[in-house]
Amino acid sequence: MKQDIFQAIADPTRRAILTLIAIQALTPNAMAEKFDMSRQAVSKHIKVLQECELIKPEPSGREIHYHFNAKKMQELDHWLAQFRQNWETQFNQLDEVLSTLKEQKK
Repeated sequence: MKQDIFQAIADPTRRAILTLIAIQALTPNAMAEKFDMSRQAVSKHIKVLQECELIKPEPSGREIHYHFNAKKMQELDHWLAQFRQNWETQFNQLDEVLSTLKEQKK
């Protein structure tokens, strides 16, 4: 079953894993060393991230290095951008109202 990308990034451990491998590709063992959990627990998080295509495995001999999939994250960012402009407009309008109220109070 394919995982939902929002559920995947909602978990703080998975976000931490993404942050780690955005800097450098890592093996599951190297990731497990960074957390207070077993390698099996880290593997479950890796599976979710891989199913969402946020990370990509790359076999290297007997090891598998996981890489950050920036393209998938960019797709998410493009989708969110349509809302970002709306939020910024609403916050700017709120700032104007608050400034007006503050001036009227003086």
